[in-house]
Amino acid sequence: MKVSRNYSFLFIVAGIIIALDQWTKNLVRSNIPSGGTWLPDNWAHLGEYMRIVHWHNTGAAFGLFQDIPQVFTTLAFFVAIAIIWFYREIETGDWFLRLALAMQLGGAVGNLIDRLLFEGVVTDWISIGNFAVFNIADASISVGTGIMLLGIWIMEKRERAQKKSDSENGLETESPLKTEDSVYER
Repeated sequence: MKVSRNYSFLFIVAGIIIALDQWTKNLVRSNIPSGGTWLPDNWAHLGEYMRIVHWHNTGAAFGLFQDIPQVFTTLAFFVAIAIIWFYREIETGDWFLRLALAMQLGGAVGNLIDRLLFEGVVTDWISIGNFAVFNIADASISVGTGIMLLGIWIMEKRERAQKKSDSENGLETESPLKTEDSVYER
């Protein structure tokens, strides 16, 4: 029972991302010809800043490393398996890492589905300014990475504050590198 509760958050968040990603990509494929652009009439003034397009991507997120889809298909499988395997080791209270990995799993699987169904091609559709065209899966991977980095920063900040508080209160925390017969103490 504990295992299912541990994984339920991962699979629910990833599942929502996958469903939203696939639904939006299907809308784009169904309504915009390949290479086409769509912009509502009342958004015309925003056309140079943001638009919806239908592009094919055989590379990584944001169109990097084009024309090697087999590598990214294989990599997505390994990333998904690694996330699922590693997730069980995360402390229950580490919400930053749990959310980050769920978002990254959802993004990896969302793009993997495209690669498997469309011969290595991922549908990208969000175009903002001169930035590379991307999709919800790409955004999920990137935001997940940002959340992970933020979580690491917050954790390190808390640890430093705890060490400072301990030293101010006279509580010495022994370094794992210090031993009585350490060569560093000579």
